Amino acid sequence: MKTLQIIFTISMFAWFLTEILYKNILKSTKKDKKDKDKSTLNLLWIAIPFSIFTSIWVSYCTKLPISDEVWIYYLGVIFIVVGIVFRYIIIKSLGKYFTVDVTIREDHKIKKEGFYKYLRHPSYAFSLLTSLGLGLYLNNWLSLFLAFVPTFIAFSYRIKVEEKALIEQFGEEYLEYRRKTKKLIPFVY
Repeated sequence: MKTLQIIFTISMFAWFLTEILYKNILKSTKKDKKDKDKSTLNLLWIAIPFSIFTSIWVSYCTKLPISDEVWIYYLGVIFIVVGIVFRYIIIKSLGKYFTVDVTIREDHKIKKEGFYKYLRHPSYAFSLLTSLGLGLYLNNWLSLFLAFVPTFIAFSYRIKVEEKALIEQFGEEYLEYRRKTKKLIPFVY
């Protein structure tokens, strides 16, 4: 269990570090159409830290266990690590088209291969998997709710704003892509 706690602590540090780096490095530029964000980045930067800190705090204040078995902690850490690693892979695969704010780049194209063949927003899906993993690791029903739901609501708003911008830019091409893919969970949602 001690090793698991170390992995959890390292993964939480990595989560914070990568998100801060993304925010500071992957911003839109002056050449981009960046009037599309509608404060979604600010909302995410409120929702995610709120979710993390309140879910951890609640786990210390209340005892509402999801399971009495140790597997819940392992599943939580696996989700956290998988979420962080695959989000990084997806951001890297998007290359210059990934920005932390909703932006249409000058030569923007719709990515339709890799994870994007099945999901329109795999980066958000894996970020949400990390949040779900946190709630599971904390092994508290209220913590699970606080870790996941505010973040899910913030990403849902961002998806709505982002898809509107993509429809404005690409029209029928994006609508056709949207008909063939799911938002966050392959073949489901």
